[in-house]
Amino acid sequence: MCGIVGYIGPKQAQGILVEGLRKLEYRGYDSAGLAVYNGETLGVCKAEGRLSELERRLSRQSLPGQLGIGHTRWATHGKPSDENAHPHMDMAQRFAVVHNGIIENYLELKEELLAKGCSFRSETDTEVVAHLLADQWDGDLVSTVRKAVRRMRGAYALAIISEFEPDKLVAVRLASPLIVGVGDGENFIASDIPAILEHTRDFYVLEDGEMAVITRDDVRLMKTDGEPVERETLRVDWDIVTAEKGGYDHFMLKEIHEQPRAIRDTLTGRVKGGQADLSREIALSPEELREIERIHFVACGTAYHAGLVGKYVIEELVRIPVEVDVASEYRYRNPILTPRTLVVVVSQSGETADTLAALREAKKAGSRVLAITNVVGSTVAREADDVFITQAGPEIAVASTKAYTSQLIAIYLLGLYLAWIRGTRSEAELAEVVKHLEGLPELAERTLQLEGAVRLLAAEIAKKEDLFYIGRGLDYAVALEGSLKLKEITYIHSEAYTAGELKHGTLALIEEGVPVIALATQTALYDKMVSNIEEVKARGARVLGIALEGDEELHKLADEVLTIPRTLSLLTPVLTVIPLQLLAYHACVARGYDVDKPRNLAKSVTVE
Repeated sequence: MCGIVGYIGPKQAQGILVEGLRKLEYRGYDSAGLAVYNGETLGVCKAEGRLSELERRLSRQSLPGQLGIGHTRWATHGKPSDENAHPHMDMAQRFAVVHNGIIENYLELKEELLAKGCSFRSETDTEVVAHLLADQWDGDLVSTVRKAVRRMRGAYALAIISEFEPDKLVAVRLASPLIVGVGDGENFIASDIPAILEHTRDFYVLEDGEMAVITRDDVRLMKTDGEPVERETLRVDWDIVTAEKGGYDHFMLKEIHEQPRAIRDTLTGRVKGGQADLSREIALSPEELREIERIHFVACGTAYHAGLVGKYVIEELVRIPVEVDVASEYRYRNPILTPRTLVVVVSQSGETADTLAALREAKKAGSRVLAITNVVGSTVAREADDVFITQAGPEIAVASTKAYTSQLIAIYLLGLYLAWIRGTRSEAELAEVVKHLEGLPELAERTLQLEGAVRLLAAEIAKKEDLFYIGRGLDYAVALEGSLKLKEITYIHSEAYTAGELKHGTLALIEEGVPVIALATQTALYDKMVSNIEEVKARGARVLGIALEGDEELHKLADEVLTIPRTLSLLTPVLTVIPLQLLAYHACVARGYDVDKPRNLAKSVTVE
């Protein structure tokens, strides 16, 4: 969600902060700002809108200085505006604060501060922190921050500077990601690695309830109660090029085309002797795995759709009941959890607030938690009992593509591993599935060759305002993801339905010329799906079919057909989703919208 960058060192901070914020634009934001200490006072510049507007203002109001913090905000308290943009300051402008997350008791604190004579300039919860620091000031910045933090409830990543101690940058983390980059005579903080990768590859990951006191030459980690923390730095081996567009017009298109590589990398090292082997990811013994009675997939958005595929896959392979829940609803429905329930939380970033809350609920109930995430060192990865790190690489576009397909691969491997351990399928049957799984990178490459045909179809879709996706079985799970992709970036109203439900109400919406995208790749349900397509055709729908290569029947029925390479019906979701991703992408381009930064959305949602 929001982005934080901080710098202290011998260089001018403004340019470093702006470039760091630019690397965090993928997280989604509606305003941006900087605070820099100029040797005498704190200077602040902030602006509603894109980073380019902040840069325009900085061209007229430069902020000289070698200590500073920056922020891109995604509104939670108060509308997007200059006043509500971060950083926020106290009345005397001695403290500057940027903040990700939510201060849950901010109204209580605000009333207390108002009674003491404080006046507020914004509608945000963050401004309370700045005034609270001034109110608690005891002559020592670290001690003051610790006292202020004890008064706050909620989730936060805080970066604080003060003209009282201009040789320090203080960072605090509770349930919102924050890292500290370690340089040579300079140090950094950031919400995510790309913001500092140009300057250092060595960093600390702050844990919940920890703070960092940062000077040019030193980083001290401690608990918020003052207890020192000793930790080794982590080293990032990413190439900076992986965070750039690599010659593509948009990050989303680059990431769609990176899927064959992401699939291959996620499989690497997890197949041995023709069988899936997750013994490195899952510490449970074979006896403990055989005692699992139920699996819950818990996730949000695209990751939730991956979980829906997981339900079909694991029930088919393992013959164990599987439930799939939207994470924001999970703990509020009082789920039935036991020590023999395996809870699988799925999150690209590993910082999704609702998914984290569900993880903690499951652990509190005594259930085992497996995390499937793309980010090493993320909160989900650290708090889960077992972790499967997908190998999608940095995903910058807000609309998830390669993270989704990597999550599917992780889920297939999980299902195959459990089936092998529990003996629910023969080794020969499982080896056959694994063989086809290993063939998916090449088939994904072939599927990407549909892009030219998809671009032409997208030009027509872009003119529409309503669209329907239908499918059965695994095709329905993929239809949901295809519909979400279209909504996310084109703002076209679209809905996905299981095709068998059409006659139970949805047919009332089908009229002449309405586009219907019909997925028909599940062999066992093919005849039923053909009947459903005939139902919408009879009412005037214009049908785009997604079928397997060699399918002649659908060509006779649908107006247009895209064919994907043949593979096992169980594995088709990995391929079927690719033309749907491309369709959404090219329709968005045809409509002239910002592909990588759709309105109102953020890459990593770190508040509930």
